[in-house]
Amino acid sequence: MKRILVLEDEDSIRSFLVLNLRRAGFEPVEAASGQAALERLREYPDIRVALLDVMLPDIDGFEVCRRIRTMDSRIGIIMLTAKSQEMDKIIGLTSGADDYVTKPFSTAELTARIDALMRRTGEAAPALPAEELRQGAFLLNTRTRVLTRNGHRIRLTQIEYALIKLFMSNPGKPLSRGEILTQVWGKDSGAEEKVVDVNIRRLRIKLEEDPNAPQCINTVWGYGYQWNA
Repeated sequence: MKRILVLEDEDSIRSFLVLNLRRAGFEPVEAASGQAALERLREYPDIRVALLDVMLPDIDGFEVCRRIRTMDSRIGIIMLTAKSQEMDKIIGLTSGADDYVTKPFSTAELTARIDALMRRTGEAAPALPAEELRQGAFLLNTRTRVLTRNGHRIRLTQIEYALIKLFMSNPGKPLSRGEILTQVWGKDSGAEEKVVDVNIRRLRIKLEEDPNAPQCINTVWGYGYQWNA
């Protein structure tokens, strides 16, 4: 079931989103406040993607995003941001969101982003024996989707898992931002290359001893990134 949380406090916008998501084959669960959204997530543990508006009557969408991440690292999260709120995009991504969509947006754009996240959250039917990628101190089990460093688990979001899998599958190979965007977010996602940089920054915080002097994910200036663990 393609169940999706829709957190939007404006009734007309929420109704529009719910109607079009149903037409696209999703099962939307509605929430008009941050607290209601967290309750819906507990009520429906099979929700796979959450759409979060930023401006809410109780707690803002960023805080909802952070709380969701403490509950579930696998759920896909898309922030709904206003066109003029550039900083909201950065804050949302650093709070744990996987993607953002700028208002006003088309239904086709939104459903494409959701579909891309749905594919990642439903990725990988188990194959036996487990496939493992081991490089340096890192071990990635692609069946259980677990990354460890020196035996200690590192919890990842869906985007972070997709990024580390791409890097560890291409050790030492410079990957352009465009290539990373296509491989992780999807060819027709409509996401901007900026989303790559923000998520790389977030991943470095989890992987690097000093994120300001990275040793594992190196920047290839003017091009992209390279994995050198």
